[in-house]
Amino acid sequence: MEKKHFFDKPGNLKKFLKVFFASLIVLIVIDLFVPKHPYFAIGGYPSFYATFGFVACVVLVLAARYILRPLVKRKEDYYD
Repeated sequence: MEKKHFFDKPGNLKKFLKVFFASLIVLIVIDLFVPKHPYFAIGGYPSFYATFGFVACVVLVLAARYILRPLVKRKEDYYD
């Protein structure tokens, strides 16, 4: 018999997602009230580093797909 995991039940996944998104909202609200001492002025904006990280991740994925993939991809009959 196959072992059951936590996320095999749809109810557990829904509970996990609710807790996950609730924690995200709590962290964003906390970010608004925690004093910051940024080195650059742009670092003081609310959720700047989260937004910057998300945009950087999207740019890296797009660069890997459209710039790097054509450079390293081989033709289908390369080994024939």
